[in-house]
Amino acid sequence: KYSLPFLNKAAMALWEVSGLSPVKRKKGPAPKMLGNEVCSVCGDKASGFHYNVLSCEGCKGFFRRSIIKSAQYNCKNNGRCEMDMYMRRKCQQCRLRKCREAGMLEQCVLSEEQIRLKKMKKQQEDETARTSTVVTPSPPQEAPTLDPQQQEMIEKLVAMQKQCNKRSFLDRPRVTPWPQSQDLQNREVRQQRFAHFTELAIMSVQEIVDFAKQLPGFLELTREDQIALLKTSTIEIMLLETSRRYNPAIDSITYNWRLGLQFEFINPIFEFSKGMNDLHLDEAEYALLIAINIFSADRPNVQDHDLVERLQQPYVDALRSYIMIKRPNDHLMFPRMLMKLVSLRTLSSVHSEQVFALRLQDKKLPPLLSEIWDVNE
Repeated sequence: KYSLPFLNKAAMALWEVSGLSPVKRKKGPAPKMLGNEVCSVCGDKASGFHYNVLSCEGCKGFFRRSIIKSAQYNCKNNGRCEMDMYMRRKCQQCRLRKCREAGMLEQCVLSEEQIRLKKMKKQQEDETARTSTVVTPSPPQEAPTLDPQQQEMIEKLVAMQKQCNKRSFLDRPRVTPWPQSQDLQNREVRQQRFAHFTELAIMSVQEIVDFAKQLPGFLELTREDQIALLKTSTIEIMLLETSRRYNPAIDSITYNWRLGLQFEFINPIFEFSKGMNDLHLDEAEYALLIAINIFSADRPNVQDHDLVERLQQPYVDALRSYIMIKRPNDHLMFPRMLMKLVSLRTLSSVHSEQVFALRLQDKKLPPLLSEIWDVNE
């Protein structure tokens, strides 16, 4: 099963919404330890940078277990415990709170499924490297084919996505125009930019919700599970959609989402889009990836994991079969595509920073965006 856990918040491709987790902003080795560093959570001896924070092995493991299990703790002191090496064993709620306050990021925690996928990819790469040195004749194999149900499902997915995109495209003329003036000192210009951005974001969210509702089985889920899946997948789908608009000839994304973001936020979006462009995916592969992304059972707050996994599996099987037919000589394409969904989880984390920056500027998001991205104004 290939359900992938992702974070609760993310941002829009438009901003594209996303970029990269602060942890990954600079490439290269982690800062060198001097040996006398202490854990930012409890004060114990630090073992390194874990989940974006200098911390000890104990707090590293505690944070990972808490996030993977979506653990809920209760404090007997109304959340006012001072955290140290003694208290960390006494109050889990305050310890988790201190982890977050210190800067630990949920989106940096890989699930067991993600770790398994990485290992699977590595094993396949090692196997390919071994077999490439010795070429042995193999008996002719039957050409893989899609069964009629898979063929029909893929055709419907592509048609559904085109219809949702078409409705969204027809609504675009009603979006507040992008201001002609670039004077960011002008309050009216800033407000017009922000309105343009939020209206496009709302349209994209509605487009994704429309698509999800048409996926077989989605409406069988409880309303709570539907919301949980949509909250954590919308930004990642926006990023996937943005990557489809990347133009390698001019190294740009053809979308009028010029939001004046800092380069450090935009650059990772371009890097992801370039990577997706290198895969040369077609409409069917994008549609299947989006469906797999939506039905990710280990999203936060999902209750019926088994049902979500059952709903996801046909799309995983169809994508594997489709790739075997389209790319019979590229045995790594399937895990490579699934790993792009893992990359999206990291990329989407920049959305939290962007929303926080907007709040510092006293800009309030419309209710739909506040709800879908869990922003508490």
